[in-house]
Amino acid sequence: MALKFLQEINSGTKNSSLKKDIICYYINNGENTLADLGKEMNLSIPTVTKLVSELIEEGFVMDFGKQETPGGRRPNIYGLNEDSGYFLGVDIKRFRTNIGLINFKGEVIDQQMDIPFKMDHTHEQFDELCDIINNFIQNTVVPKEKILSIGINISGRINTQSGHSYSFFYFDERPLTELFEERLGINVSIDNDSRAMAYGEYIKGCVSGEKNVLYINVSWGLGLGIIVNGQLYYGKSGFSGEFGHMTAFDNEIMCHCGKKGCLETEASGSYLYRKFLEKLNDGSSSSLSKKVDKKEDISLESIIKAALHEDMLAIELIEEMGSTLGKHIAGLINLFNPELVVIGGTLSEAGDYLMLPLRSAIKKYSLNLVNKDSSIRISKLGNKAGLLGACLLARSKLVELNGNMPKA
Repeated sequence: MALKFLQEINSGTKNSSLKKDIICYYINNGENTLADLGKEMNLSIPTVTKLVSELIEEGFVMDFGKQETPGGRRPNIYGLNEDSGYFLGVDIKRFRTNIGLINFKGEVIDQQMDIPFKMDHTHEQFDELCDIINNFIQNTVVPKEKILSIGINISGRINTQSGHSYSFFYFDERPLTELFEERLGINVSIDNDSRAMAYGEYIKGCVSGEKNVLYINVSWGLGLGIIVNGQLYYGKSGFSGEFGHMTAFDNEIMCHCGKKGCLETEASGSYLYRKFLEKLNDGSSSSLSKKVDKKEDISLESIIKAALHEDMLAIELIEEMGSTLGKHIAGLINLFNPELVVIGGTLSEAGDYLMLPLRSAIKKYSLNLVNKDSSIRISKLGNKAGLLGACLLARSKLVELNGNMPKA
């Protein structure tokens, strides 16, 4: 079914284009009558009836029977067959990966969180990632042939149109999507992780009607997802949102991008981790000091957890970072005048220890006439924003929904 569907929607015919429009309509609006569908799409009833009948035969649309009405003749309602196809999402983090599966309606039906995986630019790590994904596919609740597409999030510079990743797994001139498809046997798309998180939050998270949204991904690195007029903003080659690599400091800290002075070097999870260990080695005390004495590993998550348990060193560093980050988000607010700024990523789990100094700095450094239009919210989806975004983008790109940004 997956192959047939891909061949049909990519055939370029007017018939296939109209079928995609009908699928998009049902995703955006839910079930409806043929008369209402025809009115919304400006199509005649015979044309709509023919197209919907074909989609029913192909298994993508269902007849849900008569609609309840106060009186008179009751028309049939039609909508998506949620089991007609599935979309898999892979959200790659610095030291783990999350994988999930949604049905055609966007409902999560299977997921596996925090699978151990260290993201490195090596053939060995690429092979390991493919093995992890294949293992999930083999053991998930639906057969492989019903998975229509896979969306994979990767940090850094991603050209989603060409399928190239220039930050990880750039081994030769071939698109990374081709390499994945050879190993996985399913259509694959890739996107920047912060952009996918923004999309997930827009569709399923704390966004409630706003069309101009900035999503700040404060994780090991620092990224930005941009939504303008209800659409993801990619830039010319898909490289928009490199917020963490804005030149912000006159320091000698080498960023992983190869340059010095990047915002990420003093406002990110990697900064918090580095600074926390430096402080411990210089004699500062913490509830995690014993771990250092025993030469046990300290993770970014353990530092955040320590702050939530009132560890003063962790709190001090997170608050300092929140103030730094807020100052530069103020610049984004002055530049974009967004309706909403969402703070997400691993560091958002620090709650008020991050958000209070961040909000204070935004008020201090942004223009009053501009910031009064901008709400600041913490992510509703938390660590699942990227996973949901990856799944939903896989669906969106397959049926060309991205321009419409469906609220479903």
